[in-house]
This record gives sequence, structure tokens and C-alpha cells, in this order.
Amino acid sequence: MREKLNWRALAAGAAAGVTNGLFGGGGGSVLVPLLTRLCGLDQRRAFATSVAVILPLCALSAALYWWKGGLDLGAALPYLLGGALGGWAGGKWFKGMKLPWLKRAFGLLLIYGGIRSML
Repeated sequence: MREKLNWRALAAGAAAGVTNGLFGGGGGSVLVPLLTRLCGLDQRRAFATSVAVILPLCALSAALYWWKGGLDLGAALPYLLGGALGGWAGGKWFKGMKLPWLKRAFGLLLIYGGIRSML
């Protein structure tokens, strides 16, 4: 049986996609709060779902930036390698980290990103 289209999920994904496309990243920082508040996912599931959604959005954004001549793959390689290592480590720590600490770490990351964006 076919389920109805979930407009809340569609809106959350669209917001993440627009954020990623405009700023070259940051869709997850928009998506996690929307997944918890708008879509009713618990925090851990929202983090994991965000990663699954952001991967193809980042690939699409990178392809568009490359196509428009704004992406230097050689310059990106060290960040890609470091990001892959950090993603692996974060994924290993994710399950064992207590939820209040996970929320605090995410909140601090958002605050840091907001302050850096304004300066």
C-alpha cells in the first residue's frame, strides 16, 4: 500500500537542501532540529537520518560547484581525508555518547558556527 506524502519531511529536506546549496554545507544543522520538532524523530534517529540525507545533498552541491568551476578537487582532498577520519571516529563515539552530552555538543557546534558566520 502506498503511503501519503509526508509534507513535513519534504519541507525539512527542502530546507536542508537550500541551506546546503546556498552555503556549501550546513544542511544538517538545519535538518536535525526540523527532524526532531517538525517530524517527531528522537534525537539519535534525527542525527543518523541527517547524515543519510546530507550525503547525497553534499554530493549534488559539490557536483554543481564543480560544474560551475568553483571547486578545486586538489585543494579539497586533505579536507576530505580528514573529514572521513573524523566521520569514522564520530560514528564510533555516537552510540556510546549519552544523549544530553550529544545535545550539548551539537548546540555548542551551532553556537560556534553562528558566531563565526557573524564575524
